[in-house]
Amino acid sequence: MSFSLSTRLPRLMLSLPGVRSCSVAGAQQTLRVKERIESARARALLGGGEHRIAAQHKKGKLTARERIGLLCDPGTFVEYDMFMEHTCTDFGMEKEKYPGDSVVTGHGQVNGQTVYMFSQDFTVFGGSLSMAHAKKICKVMDQALLVGAPVIGLNDSGGARIQEGVESLAGYADIFQRNVEASGVVPQISLVMGPCAGGAVYSPALTDWTFMVEDTSYLFITGPDVVKTVTGEDVTQEELGGAKTHTTVSGVAHKSFSNDIDALLQLRTMLGFLPQSNRDEAPVRPCEDPWDREVPGLNSVVPLESTTAYDMMDVILGVVDEREFFQMMPNYAKNIVTGFARMNGRTVGIVGNNPKHAAGCLDINASVKGARFVRFCDCFNIPIITFEDVPGFLPGTSQEYGGIIRHGAKLLYAYAEAT
Repeated sequence: MSFSLSTRLPRLMLSLPGVRSCSVAGAQQTLRVKERIESARARALLGGGEHRIAAQHKKGKLTARERIGLLCDPGTFVEYDMFMEHTCTDFGMEKEKYPGDSVVTGHGQVNGQTVYMFSQDFTVFGGSLSMAHAKKICKVMDQALLVGAPVIGLNDSGGARIQEGVESLAGYADIFQRNVEASGVVPQISLVMGPCAGGAVYSPALTDWTFMVEDTSYLFITGPDVVKTVTGEDVTQEELGGAKTHTTVSGVAHKSFSNDIDALLQLRTMLGFLPQSNRDEAPVRPCEDPWDREVPGLNSVVPLESTTAYDMMDVILGVVDEREFFQMMPNYAKNIVTGFARMNGRTVGIVGNNPKHAAGCLDINASVKGARFVRFCDCFNIPIITFEDVPGFLPGTSQEYGGIIRHGAKLLYAYAEAT
């Protein structure tokens, strides 16, 4: 008897009007929530809207999500905090909110390896940094440190969001702190793909490598208008903080690329040379370049006359696997060559004096360039190969006044410190 009652009980309950109405109402609520989620997701994917996306494309720039799509292996990107919105209620900001705010964050795979990244969205409030924006970036940086994976920042931002005032500036402080904590622990790479001004420039400056896109990216503390007001100088954005300036004159950026697509594909190539963290060995891949191959060019590359110049790049390309060499800072301090290559499939760091430029003498810029590269390799367990042909430090009053003794010591210290 009890068995028949228990088997009939569910049917009896479903036949009751109250129970039926509750289940229908619950299903309707579930559908409404699902629709709200789908609507928010669609708005998040659109960023600032189709009009602003078209304006971004007109400038020759990709959107934040298009950049991530190119950088990551297909279908591997997992987004964090897609529906997070800013919390500002001043100046009418509560009426204008976008899911995800002005940055896309998450993790994905590049060449099969996990990478954490953030991509600032210029179509939403000009990519300006809010407290919510900063929290999203800090979250992925914390996760990268936790699991031991590289951090990549795709910068395209107008700076701090002035409507939020000091809260926005506090967000920069949080990001800078994490840049410092991650330094030497996981590789940090900044790819500047748009404007980056004011305090925002110091996050790329704190990372290991900074790359720029020609004609669309700018790095400066103050813009041309402020410079003219304070100093009276007339200068364009490109002259003040463009890719050419920072890769040839200041040394702030380590390499520049012709467009967004080229930059992202080259970044994928570079990541193939780097370990995941300082706990991992330099990556090794199968090598098809025979160890005993002949390189007849090496017999004649060094001239008989010691005063005759030659290009150290000819030596490097002849020695490394498959003549593949990812050069760092190719247009700055050309009298020293630095970059990544492979020997028998294993990543190595290459440092070489280049007699083709300034007879290979070491000057201030070359010392700083070489020291930074050596210390990076030492942090991340990358063996260093040095091709030496140097007459000494460059003499002259400009070098002495600039502190060649102090800066030259940095290169000596980096080599002596390396293990």
